[in-house]
Amino acid sequence: MKGHIHILGICGTFMGGIALLARELGYRVTGSDASVYPPMSTQLRAAGIDLMEGYEAEHLHPRPDCVVVGNAMTRGNPAVEYMLNAGLTYTSGPQWLAEHLLHDKWVLAVSGTHGKTTTSSLLAWILEYAGMPPGFLIGGVPGNFGVSARLGATDFFVVEADEYDTAFFDKRSKFVHYRPRTLAINNLEFDHADIFDDLGAIQRQFHHLVRCVPGEGLIVHQHQVPAIDDTLAMGCWSATASFGIGADCGADWRGQLLEADGSSFSLQRGEELAVQVKWPYCGRHNVENALAAIAAAHHVGVMPDIAVAALAEFSGVKRRLELIGSVADIAVYDDFAHHPTAIATTLQGLRARAGEGRVIALVEPRSNTMRMGQHREQLARATREADQVFWFQPPAMDWSLDSVIADSPVPATLVTDLDELVNAVVAQGRPGDQIVIMSNGSFGGVHQKLLARLQAENASD
Repeated sequence: MKGHIHILGICGTFMGGIALLARELGYRVTGSDASVYPPMSTQLRAAGIDLMEGYEAEHLHPRPDCVVVGNAMTRGNPAVEYMLNAGLTYTSGPQWLAEHLLHDKWVLAVSGTHGKTTTSSLLAWILEYAGMPPGFLIGGVPGNFGVSARLGATDFFVVEADEYDTAFFDKRSKFVHYRPRTLAINNLEFDHADIFDDLGAIQRQFHHLVRCVPGEGLIVHQHQVPAIDDTLAMGCWSATASFGIGADCGADWRGQLLEADGSSFSLQRGEELAVQVKWPYCGRHNVENALAAIAAAHHVGVMPDIAVAALAEFSGVKRRLELIGSVADIAVYDDFAHHPTAIATTLQGLRARAGEGRVIALVEPRSNTMRMGQHREQLARATREADQVFWFQPPAMDWSLDSVIADSPVPATLVTDLDELVNAVVAQGRPGDQIVIMSNGSFGGVHQKLLARLQAENASD
């Protein structure tokens, strides 16, 4: 054993990934969390990691060699206070990752407001398919791998590069620790209002990341996005490659939609002949994610034809428009919607796929930024591609969703009770409907409640 680390906040996707990587490296790993729950708890226990419920000082006995502190930890937390008073060695998750794993890797980092998890998963799968099995740490569970993190068998490491802050003692964005050689910037919008005052504050963190990319590295970015262009204009010392949709859009890597739902598109680089892509995913945003992954993979030697072949076998990511069940020709999807743009692009893709069927959205505005009301003006129009929207008002929300209902461009209903929500959706459901449940949390288990009711109603018919 290399030593003993204890992780505070171990059941979060990122910190759980750190735990899995540390265990694979040969460390003894223990951890604490406020609630220890599947699927992460199942992954961790299967790896031989001891989990403890709550944050007690006793969890840090015997004294670990290092405490790895998750960014949800705050002063006043009993374990944090004991750690500081006892003079224990501690660090953040991103710093631990940088020092113990990334320092001798070719890091491919995927950043941006949206699409990081899907693009990271695509990139890791393309490298795997090309015979270059990478290590990775992703904020979700890619279907092709079944785990959120692994060491891999090459010097390549794919990391989802999050702009959220690192720890209570390090307020820089997580991604400044990663020092990528290949950096993808999918997009850039205002988000995380709980830690950033405005878009400019986020751009400054992104520019810290840009400063870390070596001159021989590559920055892949979406074409003609003013927030990205302005960030790069602050100073860029690396080669860049742009991606965009449209045969004449002017990007280095171009996609052209061959089907309205994005399930088929052509790929062209420079003046090369276009290659046709067919894959089982929908939405313009997913085509953009694919272009970013293909361009990043090309930087480490994967030819476009190999990347395109990999796309056809991509199994998606849990909670990214994941089909979780179908009853009586009513499809139910789970989607990790955290921002109005993410809601809008997902509904656009599903609308194009649904044909004559209805798109019904169940939305819980659960992210810190949405709960603070920062995106209230954008929320209503983000659902314009749906046929019907049910908005759930979380109990701890700082503002009322009444204004969103009033401004909705489509029929919208406000609910505050989950059973009421399930009853209303089941009463309206009919064959051909595409129901998408949108939240970055558990949404009170409404997914399984809805499927169970649909099955019961169908059995009684």
